[in-house]
Amino acid sequence: MVRRISFPPVETMPYSLSSFMPGLTSEATAVLLGATLLGGLVRGFTGFGFAMVFMPLASMVLGPVAALGLIWFIDLPFALPIAARSARRAEWAEILPLLLTATLALPVGVWLLTWLDRATMRWILALLVLAAVALMASGWRYHGRPSVPLSLGVGGLSGLCNGMASIGGMPLAVFWLGAQRNDRHKTRANMQTFFGLSTLVSGTVLWWKGILTLGALVMAVPLFAIYGAGLWAGTHGYRLASEQTFRRGAYLLIFLSALFSLPLWDGLLGR
Repeated sequence: MVRRISFPPVETMPYSLSSFMPGLTSEATAVLLGATLLGGLVRGFTGFGFAMVFMPLASMVLGPVAALGLIWFIDLPFALPIAARSARRAEWAEILPLLLTATLALPVGVWLLTWLDRATMRWILALLVLAAVALMASGWRYHGRPSVPLSLGVGGLSGLCNGMASIGGMPLAVFWLGAQRNDRHKTRANMQTFFGLSTLVSGTVLWWKGILTLGALVMAVPLFAIYGAGLWAGTHGYRLASEQTFRRGAYLLIFLSALFSLPLWDGLLGR
């Protein structure tokens, strides 16, 4: 005798998007979904920039601390395989000094994140991103190979920004995109390799500080597919785009995300 198994109607299924994101309004959920998709698009297109898009927007609805834990879980399953594929083309002589000082500065950034109030962190985050975009878009370039002190300094700044808001790629983008000798393929390989390694390091520190929570993991579950779709679309767009389009598209998306996230607009937008 075959036993018939009945399923509840779709509208009464126990799991929905709100089940993974309890306490968030539909508008806040839409912001997270849009930020994830746009961030994945930029990340796939340029090799960096997910956090520069996602963090300012996610911080509006979650606060910087919760957003930092969420972004780590979202990016982890993608950052490690991408880094493994990029490692063969990366310049390890440049990556290792950066990674060393980034690791040392990371706990200081996490301390600042938990010490500063939410509004102050939102201002700092948005203004740092806007300043970085302005510098990159200005066309500034430096010549020759980067010196060891410069690499160590950029690595320290990257670790500080990574601990504060998971935007450790921002100083690296200025550093590598500003190198006239680097083409976009080498830039992507360097950044993707660095991100994979720094993800493992930052995960240890964030877990120790209690920022990687079960709630953040649950919230990340429905965002994995959206982020993956953005990465796929961005990667295919990168293969078709020119060098000029590659840079301008990334700058525009990052700039608009940071501009929209400024606390200046909270009253006007009812946030």
